[in-house]
Amino acid sequence: MLLPVAFFAVFFAWPVVSIVERGLRPDGRWEFGRFGETLGRPEILDVLWFTLWQALASTALTLLVALPGAYVFARFDFPGKRVLRAVVTVPFVLPTVMVGTAFLALVGRRGLLDDWWGLRLDTGVWAILLAHVFFNYAVVVRTVGGLWSQLDPRQEEAARVLGASRWRAWRTVTLPALGPSVAAAALMVFLFTASSFGIVQILGGPAYSTLETEIYRQTADRLQLSTAAVLTLVQFVAVGAILAVHARTVRRRETALRLVPAERTAHRPQGPGQWALLGAVLLSVALLILAPLGVLVERSLATPDGYGLDYYRALGHVDEGGTFLVPLTDTIVNSLRYALAATGIAVLIGGLAAAALTRRAGRLVRGFDALLMLPLGVSAVTVGFGFLITLDEPPLDLRASWILVPLAQALVGVPFVVRTMLPVLRAVDERLREAAAVLGASPWRAWREVDLPLVRRALLIAAGFAFAVSLGEFGATVFIARPDNPTLPVAVARLLGRPGELNYGQAMALSTILMVVCAVSLLLLERLRSDRTTGEF
Repeated sequence: MLLPVAFFAVFFAWPVVSIVERGLRPDGRWEFGRFGETLGRPEILDVLWFTLWQALASTALTLLVALPGAYVFARFDFPGKRVLRAVVTVPFVLPTVMVGTAFLALVGRRGLLDDWWGLRLDTGVWAILLAHVFFNYAVVVRTVGGLWSQLDPRQEEAARVLGASRWRAWRTVTLPALGPSVAAAALMVFLFTASSFGIVQILGGPAYSTLETEIYRQTADRLQLSTAAVLTLVQFVAVGAILAVHARTVRRRETALRLVPAERTAHRPQGPGQWALLGAVLLSVALLILAPLGVLVERSLATPDGYGLDYYRALGHVDEGGTFLVPLTDTIVNSLRYALAATGIAVLIGGLAAAALTRRAGRLVRGFDALLMLPLGVSAVTVGFGFLITLDEPPLDLRASWILVPLAQALVGVPFVVRTMLPVLRAVDERLREAAAVLGASPWRAWREVDLPLVRRALLIAAGFAFAVSLGEFGATVFIARPDNPTLPVAVARLLGRPGELNYGQAMALSTILMVVCAVSLLLLERLRSDRTTGEF
């Protein structure tokens, strides 16, 4: 636990505490009266209420839509499955600003639905909810599906032989086994939607605001650090309470599971019911995932003179306005370099944390489990500003170092590594480790020979998640990325903030490139995962 604790203390707790101190202690004296003053304002209460109910609604809707998809990807074998699994993960790496723009082009004024059927969804909250499903679909599919694909189906079959119906067998055997994984996925979705920034900023407009957008508005637009500090602490306390309850309830429900290679559980759909389920999942993926992505591609090719590659060619030129000091094509290399470094950091820190949480118990460890998830629920705006004011003096003067961006990105990647690996690690039968120890294996060799083969699949999934999150991280990166080394999401956001068809077209082109890079990377990961897990058992 030493390295993960040190990492979070230096790169998370220190920046956040520094920002809060500057907001509530401007003259060397704490001004706690700011809490009552801020939380008593009607507009702030409206923000808190909207943040809560839209996050709950988005989480419920995401689970409703994505759990059938998790089952299909875990248990069915069909042509194009590997490619489709990579495609559904692409939305998760897109900048949230870009997700909002894609849905605005799909369901907003002059969008595809408006042009075809006169239907607009951007005037209410439905556009925000659907965009959250689009963004978080992969979280449920990959987190729940990763464990579901390794559950031994013979346990459910045994219940059927003993007279249980298909529904009762699933409810009493499979669902309890999936409980921790479903809870982890629901928690991540809730935290992401509660702290939603770019999506609400684009689709909500002045009518809807979450805590994240309000913190940004109070910090960047109004320079009200005291109000931003109060809202940050409210967000921190609420997220901490949710994580504490989650850690307490899930820990009680986790038991040793019987895991088998995923290749043994997947099969071709059988019967009309399974084929209908597969068709319904493919239709939902087409409407909720492929349609918005298709809008981005279409807009990147639609030039004033017709469809063409003009916007892509323009990426190779240095920006005349001075916003970017390098050609925009360099942002692709920068993003890949940062993402690979952030993935290595996240896998190291998250892997150590998951191993520690598996082998130890107690209140201190449970508290550390909850602490690991806090970066998903605390404002990325706060973290970004905190980096600027804390990591600017020796011995940690990192302002001029490229490693600053991967460190910020890894903060968001570590929770995904932990939450993906932890259910599988805790499901490993302790008797296997004890048997290895009896046979003379050291703790390190027992972990390498017993745990690693069982969790290698989860480790690769975790690495893929960390890489995907790093590619699309925007909230903190936008404050610390230098003009000569911008990332793809930062470049897209800056282009969208500038007028002109060329800037908009270049933003669409960069977003399309980001989609392709992500899809190829995830497809390679799927192939590697399949190759490495085949024949292991």
